[in-house]
Amino acid sequence: MCGIVGLFQKDKALEPQLGSLLTDMLITMTDRGPDSAGIAIYGAPQAGHAKLTIQSDNAAQDFDGLAERLSSELGAPVTLTRKDTHAVLDFPADKASETRAALESIAPGVRVMSAGESLEIYKEVGLPKDVAARFDISTMHGTHGIGHTRMATESAVTTMGAHPFNTGADQCLVHNGSLSNHNSLRRKLLREGVRIETQNDTEVAAAYLTWKMREGATLGEALESSLVDLDGFFTFVVGTEDGFGVVRDPIACKPAVMAETDQYVAFGSEYRALVNLPGIEQARVWEPEPATVYFWKH
Repeated sequence: MCGIVGLFQKDKALEPQLGSLLTDMLITMTDRGPDSAGIAIYGAPQAGHAKLTIQSDNAAQDFDGLAERLSSELGAPVTLTRKDTHAVLDFPADKASETRAALESIAPGVRVMSAGESLEIYKEVGLPKDVAARFDISTMHGTHGIGHTRMATESAVTTMGAHPFNTGADQCLVHNGSLSNHNSLRRKLLREGVRIETQNDTEVAAAYLTWKMREGATLGEALESSLVDLDGFFTFVVGTEDGFGVVRDPIACKPAVMAETDQYVAFGSEYRALVNLPGIEQARVWEPEPATVYFWKH
C-alpha cells in the first residue's frame, strides 16, 4: 500500500503554489506509506540549460567543490545549488551526456535522482512532512508535479528505492501496486540500452515508458502499451516536460480518485488528498476507469 498524488496546473496563477499544494496533498497520504517519500516538480526550463538533481549520503564532502571540478572537466560553466542531501547541477544543455559521465568519474558516490531541463526530484527515507521540510518543497514553483509515500513490499527501504523514478530526460513515474514480470522486462530493457539502477519494479515501469517514447510513442500511447506488456496490479501517475498521465490496470484494485477544474487536474489515492485544493467544491470528481489512459498536456 502506497500513497500517490499529482497536480497538473492549467492556470499559471497557481504555479507559485505548486510546491505547497503538493506537500499538503502528500502529507495527507502519510498513513498509506511511512517508509520513504518523494516529490517531482516541473518548473520553467531555462533556454540552453539542463540540470541534474543529485543525492549523496555524504553531501558536505561530495558536493564541496564539485561544480568547479565538473566545470574544469567539461570546459563549460557548472553551478551547484544544495538542498540538504540533494543538489541541483545546472550546465549547458549540449553538455548533458558529458556532464553525467564526468559526474560518475569524479564523484562515484553521488547518485542521480533526475535529469532534464525542467524536472527536479527530491526523495529520502522518512515521513512526507519531514522529507518535504528537508527540501523546502512548499516554496517551489512549477507547472505540474507528482508525489509518492511508500510502504515497501518488494525492495529495500532506501533513498534509491523511493519514488518518483526518472529514467529519461524530464520523465518520471510513481506507482501503487506490484508488477510480476519486472525481472524479465528489466533484462530486456537493459539490452535495449535503457538505464536501470535498482531492483525496484517501479523503476522498470518508468524505464519501459522511457523506452516506448524513445521508440516514437507519445506518453498516451506508451501508457496504452503498458496495459498489454506489464503484468500485475498497478496505478501509474506519470510526468513529462509538458504532460501528465494516469493509468490503472484492468482490474483496478488500487484506489484512485481524480478531480478537474478550469485551473487544474488533480490525482490522489484517496479523496482526502484533494480536499484542500482551491475550488474543489466545484470540481468534477471521478474514479479513473480500469484500463483507461488519461492524459493532459500544456
